[in-house]
Amino acid sequence: MVILDGGMGRELQRCGAPFRQPEWSALALSEAPEVVVAVHAAFIEAGAQVITSNSYAVVPFHIGEERFASEGLELASIAGRLARKAADASAHPVQVAGSLPPLFGSYRPDLFQPERVTEVLTPLLQGLGAHVDLWLAETQSSLAEVQAIHAHLPSDGKPFWVSFTLQDEETDGVPRLRSGEPVADAIEAVAGMGVAAVLFNCSQPEVIGAAVDVARSITGRLGADIAIGVYANAFPPQPKEATANDGLDELREDLDPLGYLEWAKDWQQRGASMIGGCCGIGPQHIAELKRSLK
Repeated sequence: MVILDGGMGRELQRCGAPFRQPEWSALALSEAPEVVVAVHAAFIEAGAQVITSNSYAVVPFHIGEERFASEGLELASIAGRLARKAADASAHPVQVAGSLPPLFGSYRPDLFQPERVTEVLTPLLQGLGAHVDLWLAETQSSLAEVQAIHAHLPSDGKPFWVSFTLQDEETDGVPRLRSGEPVADAIEAVAGMGVAAVLFNCSQPEVIGAAVDVARSITGRLGADIAIGVYANAFPPQPKEATANDGLDELREDLDPLGYLEWAKDWQQRGASMIGGCCGIGPQHIAELKRSLK
């Protein structure tokens, strides 16, 4: 079992970092970098063996076109350096995952602009590259964006992880990405890309178990050596038009550390070997996972 970290944005806000929409977690990179390191360190102290760079909001969707054009590369580099600093200070080995977020808006595959992928992705790859141990394309809503990201990855030998976000409700009993594509098709596709891990994040705990089952079935049938991971959020169901900079959503009271642990145990039994948390899941949750998951 590999323990991942938790959600960065809300923890930055809780710790007093400047925080507003639409910049979200990116604001702390330039205005409170010491808090970014402190939050990474808190997750590491709780037991995280992999932390994710605070580069999720370093895209035009969050910081604006003008600022991204002038500062995107530097902000990505700062995110990588801060994560690396926290990892290197750890008493136990910690890997840094370079966050490659949805380039044009979370939960919104309809906003994907294939003609701009090179423009938006290149500064992230260049800024993070010297500091990260692996690449993590996270909160991915569609196969088209994952395929585009994969095509742009540098030939640096670093593992590639893909994490999908799922529809909040299974209308036909088939787990699907937010694009509507079946999870089974997504797993088949990323297996062909040579991914080292496939994960499910920023989704309701209720829909993740079935996706883990599908991932385990497909990877088993293919004989693929692909780890399966989960880091769910603590949100109530999100409307289809929701995006990540609409404001801070309320969190579910039933997903406290012990409540979240019960879901994590289920995912582990189904075959997940990497578990952490996304939005609303803090260091206390991660500490409980570390204590309780074998």
